[in-house]
Amino acid sequence: MNAGDIERLIKEALPDAKVTIRDLAGDGDHYAAEVISAAFKGKTRIQQHQMVYAALKGRMGGELHALALQTSAPQ
Repeated sequence: MNAGDIERLIKEALPDAKVTIRDLAGDGDHYAAEVISAAFKGKTRIQQHQMVYAALKGRMGGELHALALQTSAPQ
């Protein structure tokens, strides 16, 4: 799975999101993502991460091996 696909899936679910993806190992399998979205306002960190994982439609653990997430609502 490439970074563009990850970003596209997240933005489909969270259209206002600012998404930054980094390939951690250069292998297209281990990424870090920073996601900032107003949809996260009032949600716990766990709920925010669950929203991102839901956006990836079951690809975590399969096509996408590892995703280090940082999520927040805009300031």
